[in-house]
Amino acid sequence: MSSAATPELAHLTLGFIPLVDAVLLIVAREQGFFAEQDLEVTLSRENAWSTLRDKVAAGLLDGAHMLAPLPLAMSLGMERAPCDTLAPATLSHNGNALVLSSRLCEQSGAALGDDPAESARALGEWRARHPDAARPRLAMVYPFSCQHFLLREWLALGGLAAGRDVDLIALPPPRMVAALREGQIDGFCVGEPWGSLAEHEGVGRLVASGAQLWPDHPEKVLGVTRSWARRYPATLGALLRALKSASDWLAETPEHRRQARDWLALPPYLDRSVSHLDSLPAGQAPICQRLYGGDLLRPDVEAMGRIAEALQRQLRDKGRSLDIRTLHECHAPVHFDAALHQ
Repeated sequence: MSSAATPELAHLTLGFIPLVDAVLLIVAREQGFFAEQDLEVTLSRENAWSTLRDKVAAGLLDGAHMLAPLPLAMSLGMERAPCDTLAPATLSHNGNALVLSSRLCEQSGAALGDDPAESARALGEWRARHPDAARPRLAMVYPFSCQHFLLREWLALGGLAAGRDVDLIALPPPRMVAALREGQIDGFCVGEPWGSLAEHEGVGRLVASGAQLWPDHPEKVLGVTRSWARRYPATLGALLRALKSASDWLAETPEHRRQARDWLALPPYLDRSVSHLDSLPAGQAPICQRLYGGDLLRPDVEAMGRIAEALQRQLRDKGRSLDIRTLHECHAPVHFDAALHQ
């Protein structure tokens, strides 16, 4: 039992999307770290980022595993009414795979290499040779996501532009592999395990990774509304301490990471979508996903630089500009430091 202030809430419901980088929430629940902080936590599997966003804003979820740009986009009122949202912890860095269908890889010669520009140029040259062919249809998970920004930057390396050379659509992560298999899309950018699953099933091939394009970028965060954080500060502190314990536990031994993979494979979480993974795939090239250790959880506004630049471009297109104060408030480490007494 924690000696810190008693949480105002005894029971929480936290949302997550079925992705490997939800692992800290799952470990904290299954290994009992939430219970150690006097928290009873239900993890609610959501299948689309827009649904998760709306449930957090409406108070139907106490908080959630979120795309790193999402709390800031919610605070700025991008695509919905403004909802002041905070990111008091970072849950992962890297983890995204850019995948093209096996057919398109064979036609274009696009392949994974040390330089992601090579596969982008291969696709661009193929497109130039076949100007009358149907535009490839590529999927990302949400307009305000690293997956969207990374996909556009990768396309630009090959001289390609969305709308002119390819069509971009948004799909929930769990739909990606089936959509690729069924020919509804020709490629995607998504977090694990969906990229490696497409390759494992022979329907797609990795051609680049987010780690190559934006090395060590923040990918997922814990998201809570500002009003919730103000109303339940002791609960937030307990939640952050539990996540820190989960991160420390994962870092300890390979056996712990194998156990985490087994928990991810449970039906309430990722189920069979991780059956191709031998262990928790952390730190392995080319995806280089960082899920634990060091100062991973502590928010770092400077690390948000590439994400902020991408959001700024989207705002500029709408005649707006990024509010720097909102950026700093959203990703301030104040709640994390208070919880961990740093």
